[in-house]
Amino acid sequence: MKIICIGRNYRDHAAEMNAEVPTEPVFFMKPDTAVLKDNTFYFPSFTSEIHYECELLVRIDRMGKHIDPAFAHKYYSSIGLGIDFTARDLQSRCKDKGLPWEIAKAFDQSAVLSNHWISKDGINPNSISFDFYQNGVLKQSGDTASMLFTIDQIIAYVSKFITLKTGDVIFTGTPAGVGPIKPGDKLLGRLLGKEMFSIDVA
Repeated sequence: MKIICIGRNYRDHAAEMNAEVPTEPVFFMKPDTAVLKDNTFYFPSFTSEIHYECELLVRIDRMGKHIDPAFAHKYYSSIGLGIDFTARDLQSRCKDKGLPWEIAKAFDQSAVLSNHWISKDGINPNSISFDFYQNGVLKQSGDTASMLFTIDQIIAYVSKFITLKTGDVIFTGTPAGVGPIKPGDKLLGRLLGKEMFSIDVA
């Protein structure tokens, strides 16, 4: 399994990060070792600033390369919700030096995946809502209708460069409202009103 993450796929998030709005999908990757194995995220010692980024997830269930956008919907059948944890201080230092910033995105535990997945049957992929709560307070509210690039466009674009395989997961980008976490926090995500994960920060 590989994890492919789309960056700056919501205009409001690009604005809050003072980043340029992309004209085509921007993506980076996390290794399978980034997946959080249980429901507790242990704050790592190498950073002092971890940010949450809640995102809709797509799980690939067919191998494909050079996928036509018109057929991209055939390559996934379920959706989920997750968190792309980012060591923002490390990311900022890398950006300032013009260096790659996998160190800030691909570390162990940095990818939260849904406890379960929802079938996409009967769901409009271009109108899927989700919410993220920190200690019971709504922090992020997203909808695929606001994405710069649709799920099908993302799948087609990524597959031009990287062969997609069964079990791969795509993080489709985060809306505005990202922010820091601290030990003692409780993080909860809902997709279409259903609880998808509940994480303790230790």
